[in-house]
Amino acid sequence: MGQDVVNSLFEVLPYLKQLHGKTVLVKIGGNVLSNEFSKDFFAKSIAFLHFVGIKTLIVHGGGPEITTLMEKLGMKPTFKNGYRVTDEQTMEVVEMVLNKINKDLVATLNLSGVKAIGICGKDVNFLIAEKDMQYGDIGYVGKVKRINEDLVKWLFEAGYVPVIAPIGVGEDGTTYNLNADVAAAQIAIALKVEVAIFMTDVDGVMKDGQLVSHLDVEEALKLIQEGVVKAGMVPKLSCAVEAVKNGVKSARIINGNDPTALLATLFASRPFGTTVTSH
Repeated sequence: MGQDVVNSLFEVLPYLKQLHGKTVLVKIGGNVLSNEFSKDFFAKSIAFLHFVGIKTLIVHGGGPEITTLMEKLGMKPTFKNGYRVTDEQTMEVVEMVLNKINKDLVATLNLSGVKAIGICGKDVNFLIAEKDMQYGDIGYVGKVKRINEDLVKWLFEAGYVPVIAPIGVGEDGTTYNLNADVAAAQIAIALKVEVAIFMTDVDGVMKDGQLVSHLDVEEALKLIQEGVVKAGMVPKLSCAVEAVKNGVKSARIINGNDPTALLATLFASRPFGTTVTSH
């Protein structure tokens, strides 16, 4: 049995060597965070990455929780082209829910032994945003204009794991609701991360009922244009492509409902999820 353990460690050694000292960004959705077992397993996985010398930062969403609270408050969630129409009252709910998710996740990570710290775009003007008008005026929905990457670099130097809520701030102090996948891609680009991982609720990109384990940028765009990739996978894959086109070495789309998927996609010899690279 001891030999099996040692052999397993030897198998991950090349991947550890490749990633040691590099930066990995993980975007996690509310479906994982709402399950206590999955959240605890996720925290232990992040702790593993941290203690083997891989700099890790987390961007989280919270869409389902925001919708749930809005409905409890008698508010009607409205979406346009996948974006939440965000009036002033909705923005208050968004900020409240995301801050709660952020601090809950930080607490779970701290229990796993890492020094996690929660931030949002308002902290040190980390995510400067502007109103997103690509689908008309849908309220306080923003797009990232500028990123203060020095904040994350300083936190890494101090040994912290940053946990980022996708809330942006305008030049005039206006608070904006940011799409978490888009924000994650922009942060990954700004920090020139080695790997950007998008955790979702399916195994990855599917074609003809089969998982596509690897795509280059051109292949990924072709699947989107031909309608093979549909619905919620389109923005995930588009964000992965955007990241890779702008300097991120690889982007992975994995199933966050599988607690082992995060470490498996980085260290297993067989592919987990869908990996997007430049070629």
